[in-house]
Amino acid sequence: MNVFGIGLPEMVLILVVALLIFGPKKLPEIGRSLGKGLKSFQDASKEFETEFKREADRLNDTLSEPMKATLETPPQLAESPTDTTMDPQETTVEAPTPSET
Repeated sequence: MNVFGIGLPEMVLILVVALLIFGPKKLPEIGRSLGKGLKSFQDASKEFETEFKREADRLNDTLSEPMKATLETPPQLAESPTDTTMDPQETTVEAPTPSET
Protein backbone atom coordinates (compact mmCIF):
# COMPACT_ATOMS: atom_id res chain seq x y z
CA MET A 1 0.00 0.00 0.00
CA ASN A 2 1.46 3.32 -1.04
CA VAL A 3 -0.39 6.62 -0.48
CA PHE A 4 1.32 9.91 -1.40
CA GLY A 5 4.63 8.05 -1.59
CA ILE A 6 4.26 6.84 2.02
CA GLY A 7 4.34 3.10 2.62
CA LEU A 8 2.60 1.12 5.37
CA PRO A 9 5.49 1.22 7.90
CA GLU A 10 5.76 5.01 7.59
CA MET A 11 1.99 5.39 8.05
CA VAL A 12 2.07 3.31 11.22
CA LEU A 13 4.93 5.42 12.57
CA ILE A 14 3.02 8.63 11.80
CA LEU A 15 -0.10 7.29 13.54
CA VAL A 16 1.91 6.29 16.64
CA VAL A 17 3.53 9.74 16.82
CA ALA A 18 0.12 11.42 16.34
CA LEU A 19 -1.34 9.24 19.10
CA LEU A 20 1.48 10.24 21.45
CA ILE A 21 1.18 13.96 20.62
CA PHE A 22 -2.61 14.41 20.53
CA GLY A 23 -3.78 11.58 22.77
CA PRO A 24 -6.53 9.03 22.21
CA LYS A 25 -9.40 11.49 22.76
CA LYS A 26 -8.36 14.03 20.11
CA LEU A 27 -7.17 11.53 17.50
CA PRO A 28 -10.64 10.58 16.08
CA GLU A 29 -11.54 14.26 15.73
CA ILE A 30 -8.28 15.02 13.96
CA GLY A 31 -8.72 12.00 11.69
CA ARG A 32 -12.26 13.09 10.84
CA SER A 33 -11.19 16.63 9.96
CA LEU A 34 -8.22 15.29 7.98
CA GLY A 35 -10.56 12.98 6.05
CA LYS A 36 -12.92 15.86 5.28
CA GLY A 37 -9.99 17.97 4.12
CA LEU A 38 -8.71 15.22 1.83
CA LYS A 39 -12.22 14.66 0.45
CA SER A 40 -12.64 18.35 -0.38
CA PHE A 41 -9.17 18.37 -1.96
CA GLN A 42 -10.11 15.37 -4.13
CA ASP A 43 -13.38 17.02 -5.15
CA ALA A 44 -11.60 20.23 -6.09
CA SER A 45 -9.01 18.23 -8.01
CA LYS A 46 -11.70 16.36 -9.98
CA GLU A 47 -13.55 19.60 -10.69
CA PHE A 48 -10.35 21.23 -11.93
CA GLU A 49 -9.58 18.24 -14.15
CA THR A 50 -13.10 18.22 -15.58
CA GLU A 51 -13.03 21.96 -16.26
CA PHE A 52 -9.57 21.69 -17.82
CA LYS A 53 -10.68 18.87 -20.14
CA ARG A 54 -13.83 20.77 -21.11
CA GLU A 55 -11.84 23.88 -22.00
CA ALA A 56 -9.23 21.83 -23.88
CA ASP A 57 -11.98 20.13 -25.91
CA ARG A 58 -13.64 23.49 -26.62
CA LEU A 59 -10.32 24.95 -27.75
CA ASN A 60 -9.64 21.89 -29.91
CA ASP A 61 -13.07 22.24 -31.54
CA THR A 62 -12.50 25.96 -32.12
CA LEU A 63 -9.16 25.32 -33.78
CA SER A 64 -10.27 22.30 -35.80
CA GLU A 65 -13.23 24.05 -37.48
CA PRO A 66 -11.07 26.34 -39.68
CA MET A 67 -8.75 23.40 -40.30
CA LYS A 68 -11.64 21.26 -41.57
CA ALA A 69 -12.89 24.08 -43.77
CA THR A 70 -9.42 24.52 -45.24
CA LEU A 71 -8.90 20.83 -45.90
CA GLU A 72 -12.29 20.19 -47.47
CA THR A 73 -12.20 20.31 -51.26
CA PRO A 74 -14.74 22.66 -52.88
CA PRO A 75 -17.23 20.76 -55.09
CA GLN A 76 -16.23 22.52 -58.33
CA LEU A 77 -12.60 21.44 -57.86
CA ALA A 78 -13.54 17.88 -56.99
CA GLU A 79 -15.09 17.29 -60.42
CA SER A 80 -13.10 15.80 -63.26
CA PRO A 81 -11.11 18.46 -65.10
CA THR A 82 -11.83 16.91 -68.53
CA ASP A 83 -13.05 20.16 -70.06
CA THR A 84 -9.83 22.03 -69.22
CA THR A 85 -7.31 19.43 -70.37
CA MET A 86 -5.91 19.19 -73.85
CA ASP A 87 -4.79 16.20 -75.81
CA PRO A 88 -0.98 15.96 -75.81
CA GLN A 89 -0.99 15.23 -79.57
CA GLU A 90 -2.79 18.50 -80.24
CA THR A 91 -0.37 20.60 -78.23
CA THR A 92 2.90 19.22 -79.55
CA VAL A 93 4.67 21.31 -82.12
CA GLU A 94 7.14 19.89 -84.55
CA ALA A 95 10.63 21.14 -83.97
CA PRO A 96 11.89 23.12 -86.93
CA THR A 97 14.51 21.36 -89.00
CA PRO A 98 17.89 22.98 -88.95
CA SER A 99 18.45 24.97 -92.09
CA GLU A 100 21.41 24.16 -94.19
CA THR A 101 24.18 26.70 -93.97
